[in-house]
Amino acid sequence: MNLAALARSRWLRLAFVLVAGVGLGALFWWRGPDWGQVGHAFTIVRWQWVVAAIGLNLLSVLVRALAWKIVIDQAMPPPHPRFQLVFSAFSVGLFANAVLPGRIGELARVGVLTRKLPGSRAGRDGAWAALIGTVFAHRLFDLIPSLLLVTYALFTAKVPHWAYTSLEIVLGVGFALFAFGLASARRHSRPVLDELGRVRRLLAMAGQGLGVLHSPGPAIAAAFFQCLGWFCQLLAVFLTMRAFHIYAGLPAAALVLVLVNVATIFPLWPGNVGLVQAAVALPLIAYGVAKARGIAFGFGLQAIEASVGVGVGMLFLAREGLSFAMLRVMPGAEAVELPEDQAAPAAESRERARITG
Repeated sequence: MNLAALARSRWLRLAFVLVAGVGLGALFWWRGPDWGQVGHAFTIVRWQWVVAAIGLNLLSVLVRALAWKIVIDQAMPPPHPRFQLVFSAFSVGLFANAVLPGRIGELARVGVLTRKLPGSRAGRDGAWAALIGTVFAHRLFDLIPSLLLVTYALFTAKVPHWAYTSLEIVLGVGFALFAFGLASARRHSRPVLDELGRVRRLLAMAGQGLGVLHSPGPAIAAAFFQCLGWFCQLLAVFLTMRAFHIYAGLPAAALVLVLVNVATIFPLWPGNVGLVQAAVALPLIAYGVAKARGIAFGFGLQAIEASVGVGVGMLFLAREGLSFAMLRVMPGAEAVELPEDQAAPAAESRERARITG
């Protein structure tokens, strides 16, 4: 069995997740905080701030779904899906990302929305390809507020020495990805990437989704709503800190939000529970926050964020008539047929290669 087959093995991935989870759980239990103090931290929570934080997270989901709607409208011909359908699909995607390892939610939201689009099977295949591209473009707009947040945290927060390298890497990779996205959007010709297989397919889809960057007005609107969504999340973290009697200020909230996102870039298991709490508690020690309270705050913060993604996602999952099992079998990008206007140049380039060879 070669390395590629091993990487695709479901049982191998499951074994890795189990071993990592057990190891992290044992380390958390033996070297972790006083769990009695962690439990005590929940007895003094001020629930009015928790409710306000949940409301801000819900508002964040709404405005980020609106940003995705703008990207979709620029990437696809009319008729465009209504915002209600886009919000429903976006919520199901959040649910899938929260309860399943990997980023299956990005495909789940595309699958849910494609099911509601009118037209023939071929038309829906083309829509699937375009919508995968819009997910890429939507994530590209995430780079703007995330880079601003990282920069703000680096200049204002008490960043631990061990976190500086991680944040600098995130900053550098973020700028590189954003520059790549802008360069891709400026290319009006199709790249000749036939020999790259899956990479060519993904780049073709991403290029279609980046069509929003050709129009300054919609691009600015999408970026604004993404920034507004992140700002709502920042305020939600700040209010959750108040709920747990942590008075460290907005820079500390920015640092927590950055490190939580860094800890969940690669979802090793659902929610990366344990890793997120460590990423939250350790930097707060510099602000005089006890480890037990920091861990409790990490659990509370993750529960607040999950309550919106899981709660709203489950509601729309039932509304769409889908099951949890169906989310696990969403096809990948390699199963998507490219639209004819993208497939034709590929065929022509292969024919030219045979002639010149």
